[in-house]
Amino acid sequence: MRVLHDHYFKKAKQQNYPARSVFKLAEIQAKHRFIKAGDKVVDLGCHPGSWTLFASETAGANGMVVGVDLKQTEHLPRPGGAPIHWLCHDIMDDTLVDELHTISPRFKVLLSDLAPKTTGNRWADHQQSMRLVRRTVALAERVLVPSGHYLGKLFQGEETESFIKELRGIFAQVKVIKPDSSRKQSREVYALALRYSPNSTGNR
Repeated sequence: MRVLHDHYFKKAKQQNYPARSVFKLAEIQAKHRFIKAGDKVVDLGCHPGSWTLFASETAGANGMVVGVDLKQTEHLPRPGGAPIHWLCHDIMDDTLVDELHTISPRFKVLLSDLAPKTTGNRWADHQQSMRLVRRTVALAERVLVPSGHYLGKLFQGEETESFIKELRGIFAQVKVIKPDSSRKQSREVYALALRYSPNSTGNR
């Protein structure tokens, strides 16, 4: 397992990304192509910035990315990448929506690699993870364009199934993904929800 960690850690450094987590997003993007050139993207919990940089490169010069985190984060976009707005903000604060709307009325993609500080108690960690991921979905409903996409991390547990069911009520297609670059012992998975349908009234 340590070899796996070293492989992705070294690869991230070689490609000038701040963290190995970039390869989780890169793997999901390579398979599902849900970020397109020209897209406007929000990345919640962006620190240290790898996902934001990758989204900027993928969206390209005609796109735009907003990275949001409690920790101050700042990187220049790569050549040819979309401009990046870095916000130091609490996602639980409703004023975040107003700030996002001052940057753009709506966004095509919302990303979240947020995770709680783990305690070692699986039940407690799962509950805190669900609190965060449900908040990110609530924000997605307020900032995504119709047919927009969502990708969020969660820790598997007793509420996973009901959460996925909730997503299927507002998105046309939902997939649960465990990237190869996730550590095998980790309970993290990613919910990829495609084509937001704000007027949906039931599961699909």
